[in-house]
Amino acid sequence: MIRTQKAAVIGHPIGHTMSPFIQRRLFALSGIPMEYQVLDVPDLKSALPELRALDCFNITIPHKSAIIPYLDGICDTARLCGSVNTVKVTDGRLYGFTTDGPGAAVSLAIHSLGLQGELLLLGNGGAAKAIAFQAAEHPDFHITLVHRPGSYEKAMALADKLAEYARSRGDKNFLITVESYEELEQDTKRYDLLINTTSVGMYPHTGVSPVSEKVVSRCGAVFDAVFNPAETELLKLAKKQGIKALGGMGMLVCQAAYSHKIWYDTEFRDSDLHALIRDAQEEMERIFGGNGK
Repeated sequence: MIRTQKAAVIGHPIGHTMSPFIQRRLFALSGIPMEYQVLDVPDLKSALPELRALDCFNITIPHKSAIIPYLDGICDTARLCGSVNTVKVTDGRLYGFTTDGPGAAVSLAIHSLGLQGELLLLGNGGAAKAIAFQAAEHPDFHITLVHRPGSYEKAMALADKLAEYARSRGDKNFLITVESYEELEQDTKRYDLLINTTSVGMYPHTGVSPVSEKVVSRCGAVFDAVFNPAETELLKLAKKQGIKALGGMGMLVCQAAYSHKIWYDTEFRDSDLHALIRDAQEEMERIFGGNGK
């Protein structure tokens, strides 16, 4: 029988987090005994001995990029994204991964959606990059990157990296477009899937959408990575028009589940993931009184 695993989520400050609830359920499903801690880590360097004594850990803000110099190894996608949210510890050595891309893909798949067709991506942070590179694994991918004023250079840098990645995979028919929000509002192009990775509409600043109802009407489906609240203003605009809409709790659960594939080569049934997504949503509403955080 496998010994009790020492696992944790680290961040600073780190108060209410859904990671313990989700991870404990996943460990229970896999049958692996585990002690899962919430560690407030203000200084990564001083915490390294404690982290190296763990078997594995998850990372949240603000350490997703700061952890990279202390790693003994990093997966290609995490290196390209400059963001790590999962670490496997082997003989005291730290190996970093990002599960955001696979987590988004699995969440979409179990809801009969996919990172294919004409994609519209809002945001250019770690999650946006991970999802974009996940999409770039499909041949002939088409993606439009939308940037805020002042973020054009970041969007172009991501576009350049995506193009380089696609060419390295032998893809000659990909298409990457960079647009401002103003240009997006004016164009008439239709998209198969809109993906929001910005924090617009997240609790406590609810009731706002990153794009207008007119933009939403040109999309076949909408995926909002914001999981709190469960139904953001963006999702409400989609549902109002009969457009399939998916919230971010699925991605949160599925990226956590994918960390188990990295740590222990464990996979979970779709039915178990659906049940955990539902229960995690109920737990969040219970903790935060239905308002989320």
